[in-house]
Amino acid sequence: MNRLWSPWRSAYIDSFSENASGNAGCIFCDYPLVNRDEENLILFRGEHAFVIMNLFPYNSGHLMVVPYLHTKELEDLSPASSAEIISLLAKSKKALSDALSAHGFNLGVNLGKAAGAGIDDHIHFHIVPRWNGDTNFMPVFADIKVVPEEIVKTYQKLKKHF
Repeated sequence: MNRLWSPWRSAYIDSFSENASGNAGCIFCDYPLVNRDEENLILFRGEHAFVIMNLFPYNSGHLMVVPYLHTKELEDLSPASSAEIISLLAKSKKALSDALSAHGFNLGVNLGKAAGAGIDDHIHFHIVPRWNGDTNFMPVFADIKVVPEEIVKTYQKLKKHF
């Protein structure tokens, strides 16, 4: 049997036990409080929301737009926050098009664990770039997603577009 080593998966798995035990804070609240944007993969800060790269991406360049307000409810967002989130999704789409030449995009929000939210107590919006032919047999046969570019390299490509 061949093995594909993906050490980042252990950090993802461990994050669930940390959150369940109450030892970890909310990264979407904590990360904007410190001035370590590159380390925390924050690409852009707005007035009501920010853009951050997903550390456990579905594809290279997987971004999230996150309001500063800690809420899990869509209806808790102010009109100004909602408008800025849509604006930042559009800005993210343009940056991903310009920096990575994406052919298409998946946009979405998972509300609650049952809907697939990895962090379900702080709402966040995903934008995942897609390319013609970017799927392969790995997710189908081996439940493995191959992400073709190292995240720091993708961060550097995207940062100049924000």
